[in-house]
Amino acid sequence: MSLNRIWEGCKINDRKQQELLYKVLAPKMLAVCMRYTTDRDEAQDVMQEGFIKIFKNLHNYRGEGSLEGWIRRIMAHTAISRYRKLKPIMLTEDMSENSVPCYTSEQNNNVDAKELMNIIQQLPGNYRSVFNLYAIEGYSHQEIGTMLGISELLSRTTLHRARGILRKKVTQLEAYQAN
Repeated sequence: MSLNRIWEGCKINDRKQQELLYKVLAPKMLAVCMRYTTDRDEAQDVMQEGFIKIFKNLHNYRGEGSLEGWIRRIMAHTAISRYRKLKPIMLTEDMSENSVPCYTSEQNNNVDAKELMNIIQQLPGNYRSVFNLYAIEGYSHQEIGTMLGISELLSRTTLHRARGILRKKVTQLEAYQAN
């Protein structure tokens, strides 16, 4: 059954179609939520909250763009809203000498996607949020700043630092795997 057909059932408040939509999209949406949370239980809570928002706001989807993309955005926004409520972002806007340097290299990373996602999960919450919004969801620094209530410069700085931390952890993992 197509997603659009399921969606039509959801719009007329058909509980079976809502359950089907949930079952079809839950694995993908859980992966989205995992990128913004620290553990699976928290990600499941965010996903539940996101689906509640979706079912309450069915009328807001105008059919422009992909339905799955619209749902992904709601999940990401729900995760960010939850994060902002629970943990106010405490970052500074300085680019001190102690910040992690940004290197570019052409080395072949021997880290698989699962290991990389685990490394991303280890980033501090604010770094993880900015990294995911920019690198995975495709938001601009201006959009990220607006969503998180920070400046565009701070978004750029945070991304730079997050990438530095990720590079360092990937390098450490590769060195460990080589031994």
